[in-house]
Amino acid sequence: MNDSSSGFIIRKRILSFMIIGFTAIVIFQLFKMQMLDNYFYVEKSMENSVKKKLIPAPRGVFYDRNFNVIVSNKPAFSIEVLPSEYNVKQNTLIESVLNVRPGYISNILEANKRYSPHIPVKIRRNSDFAFMAWLNENKEMLEGIDYDIELQRDYSFGINGSHIFGYTKEISASQLRERRSIYNMGDYIGFSGIEKQYEEILRGNKGYSLTLVDSRQRTIGRYLEGKEDIPPSKGNDLILGLDADAQLMAEKLFEGKRGALVAVEPTTGEIIAFVSSPSFDLSKFASVTSSEYWDSLSSDMDKPIFNRATQSIYPPGSTFKMLSAIAALDAGVITEHTTINCPGGLQFGDRFFKCMHVHGRIGVVEAIKKSCNTFFYQLILKIGLEKWSDYGKQFGFGKRTGIDIQEESPGILPDSAYYDRVYGKGKWTKGFLVSLGIGQGELGASPLQLAKYTALIANNGKSYEPHFVRAYIDKYTSEIIPLSFNKIELDIKQKVFDLIQEGMFKAVNEPGGTAGNAKLDNIEVSGKTGTSQNPHGKNHALFVGYAPSKDPKIAIAVLVENVGFGNTHAAPIAREVIKAYLDKNEIKKDSFKEKVARAN
Repeated sequence: MNDSSSGFIIRKRILSFMIIGFTAIVIFQLFKMQMLDNYFYVEKSMENSVKKKLIPAPRGVFYDRNFNVIVSNKPAFSIEVLPSEYNVKQNTLIESVLNVRPGYISNILEANKRYSPHIPVKIRRNSDFAFMAWLNENKEMLEGIDYDIELQRDYSFGINGSHIFGYTKEISASQLRERRSIYNMGDYIGFSGIEKQYEEILRGNKGYSLTLVDSRQRTIGRYLEGKEDIPPSKGNDLILGLDADAQLMAEKLFEGKRGALVAVEPTTGEIIAFVSSPSFDLSKFASVTSSEYWDSLSSDMDKPIFNRATQSIYPPGSTFKMLSAIAALDAGVITEHTTINCPGGLQFGDRFFKCMHVHGRIGVVEAIKKSCNTFFYQLILKIGLEKWSDYGKQFGFGKRTGIDIQEESPGILPDSAYYDRVYGKGKWTKGFLVSLGIGQGELGASPLQLAKYTALIANNGKSYEPHFVRAYIDKYTSEIIPLSFNKIELDIKQKVFDLIQEGMFKAVNEPGGTAGNAKLDNIEVSGKTGTSQNPHGKNHALFVGYAPSKDPKIAIAVLVENVGFGNTHAAPIAREVIKAYLDKNEIKKDSFKEKVARAN
């Protein structure tokens, strides 16, 4: 065999091996696609022909203490565009019909550019009927725009409650990155108030529906007639301590005023009524344009976003005189028989601190009743700053109450360390104490702190951390699950509370008392007025009190800004809220306790 024949045979064999090898590879790939990768390609095929649409879950409903619905959900139309199909040349037309500023749609699309163009982007939530009618009439000429039906919060039950409930808002990009396993783009989550604090309880479980779509993602039918669809499950409902009637009355009485009101149940710490005025309209946060509303609120000089009930720090004025009396009595600095002479004020160094009247010799009960400044000027000098401050700390001043919303300030309760830090060691004198004795000076408390303090006085030093939510209703079992909160129990003698309560009762119910405008004909009210000095304008009016005097069911703190005297402006508000609550609640049992007993 010559060399040419041998070479031919070798080349033929090599070619045969190559053909056999290539055939083997093809057969293996076919086997892999049909057998090993079958699941993968089925899934890819599903993606191309079956579209999964997430169905948001309804958030839990809010009930008041008598099981009246106060916040719920409602269906609403939202307008969305599909970036992959949307023609931006339509922007001007759609923006004019929506009545929004030029560039509105472009800004929204730009903000969502990082996401897939096949994911719909909402450009308007809670759309009105007029736009929906226009959209339906012109749908054929519009590209990539459609509507969806979603659930939004329903605040149509009469209560504003903006600083209580808080608001929900579309999840931000940064939040979504951190919580992608739970949330999706476009989800609404709690951003403030109860909505934020109880997000995990209120949030339900999303469902989904499967639809058949064509190559342009247009729906052509249901997949397997909906047999594979999963319905959403609603979040857990919350039962609040709020009383709808008391809350409505409080909101009505604060219309056109600046200030705050907090009413609590002394034995439980549950908040019965809560107002920060001015407030804002929660329903406007349901719109994609809510950023514009937020900007208008932020620039409002009356600061409606600011929670005056928990974040404002005011000198508590004469409402703090009970604290000085408690400290002096419990520490044995004075007794119920101790009297102090009031000649109309106190000369301390080169300054004369005034009293409203010349009271002569006066004891602690009468000093509370008549609000004698001189008595308390001298009392704090006898007590001393550190002891006085220690008792203030027992009642929770100078620190957050732990209320179940996050918007809260600790207030200011000065002690020696505070003055050393502010003025320098040895650079302040006892003269700083005199004003503290009547709740003025460098002392600041929120209306919430004053309500907690009043509840502890009313219930002999026993209560719980103030809170809005008393229980939730399990979404699976419908069982009522009470929530637990820290118990407060002060180590103060009962006789001390007896004397303080006597003084507060006389302040409202006896001639010469300074809180007579809180008096009710059929319910005994105990209380104390105050005036919070304001260096920037007219003083603030204060009142703290509780009722019924012998078996307290409600403790209340009221502050009205820039109006003057507490008895004139704050006490009447407290009186009407107390009446709205007790007129019905005194004659019936607590429905929550009955309901828990039946359910459990």
